[in-house]
Amino acid sequence: MAVLVEAGSVGQFEELLQKSGKSLLVVHFWAPWAPQCSQMNEVMSELAKEHSQVTFVKLEAEAVPEVSEKYEITSVPTFLFFKNLQKIDRLDGAHAPELTKRVQRHASSTSFPASTNNATKEDLNVKLKKLISAAPCMLFIKGSPQDPKCGFSRQIVDILNKHKIKFSSFDILSDEEVRQGLKTFSNWPTYPQLYVNGELVGGLDIVKELVESGELDKMCPKAQTLEDRLKALLNKAQVMLFIKGNKQMAKCGFSRQILEMMNNTNVEYETFDILEDEEVRQGLKSYSNWPTYPQLYVKGELIGGLDIVKELKENGELVSVLKGEQ
Repeated sequence: MAVLVEAGSVGQFEELLQKSGKSLLVVHFWAPWAPQCSQMNEVMSELAKEHSQVTFVKLEAEAVPEVSEKYEITSVPTFLFFKNLQKIDRLDGAHAPELTKRVQRHASSTSFPASTNNATKEDLNVKLKKLISAAPCMLFIKGSPQDPKCGFSRQIVDILNKHKIKFSSFDILSDEEVRQGLKTFSNWPTYPQLYVNGELVGGLDIVKELVESGELDKMCPKAQTLEDRLKALLNKAQVMLFIKGNKQMAKCGFSRQILEMMNNTNVEYETFDILEDEEVRQGLKSYSNWPTYPQLYVKGELIGGLDIVKELKENGELVSVLKGEQ
């Protein structure tokens, strides 16, 4: 039997699923108008040559809507993996290396005996507990805050951002095990899901209610503003030097010169590499009204740049300024 086939109806899909039995079945939900789908069909053809024991199926998502709706296919290309008539994994998007990796992993893995089901379930619960407690405020959505994959996810991200709430997120489209397991674990059947301190708050409707009652702002940690962040950095140590590079390696001539002068004072100081954080790099210019780098701060107050430090050294005042004596 050919290992790369096309299912044009619900009946054909169900028949292929039944025939696959304990073997791996990979279904590509595709659309003829999407060029990335055609590319992934070529990848499937190559994988089929390498994995004769795997059945690869092409299913036009819009032509067989019953199957697409059943498995919540909202975009193409999407790949579903089946074994023992059960869906075991999902991959959204045209990611050839990841598709290859997952086919190899699932094709080589054997089905777990019934006796190990409880252990597997316990392992998943441990994983879910770690995920929901990974940050004080955890959001499980389709996609990412920068690129939500559904309207509900976009709405809840907009709400949290509008209220300046600090949160981390997990893309449930990237892990089918987590996607299905979290529904059971928290007894909440839909997404998005918001957790605070490891406890389920709820979905979009609950969050909207919390906004209206004013409770959301009280229960969720606020994102640190740039001004607060800059103040914290300036006061991280008594003497803070903002340069291109760090103590061990300056990345411009001005930074190298000021490091040499600082090292000759034997005064303890910390550095911050402004090349590694564009927000700080631009924000500090405005905050201190000083347009260039390096920038030297003592007790959170701006001393100046390279020229100022040179003058202080020539006048014999640099060490006393660094020690906060002037």
